[in-house]
Amino acid sequence: MVRVGIHEAKTHFSKLVKRVEAGEEVEIQRSGTPVARLVRAERRPPRPESYGMWKDKGWIADDFDSPEVNEQIARDFGMLDDIE
Repeated sequence: MVRVGIHEAKTHFSKLVKRVEAGEEVEIQRSGTPVARLVRAERRPPRPESYGMWKDKGWIADDFDSPEVNEQIARDFGMLDDIE
């Protein structure tokens, strides 16, 4: 394991990341006390595409936007004054 101070880690961050990618671990210290560790991230498989995941899962009534239906909904919820 590589141990570096905060200033060195900041100055050479790209190089440290390359070492981590190669499998090394890097411990970052402040005044000789460990405060953080850089480790290689787990490689996750790509997520499957979710386009169209709701296809054929629901429907919309043919009259969902008709004035009569909107008026009935307004009447049911006591909002008829708002549309007149």
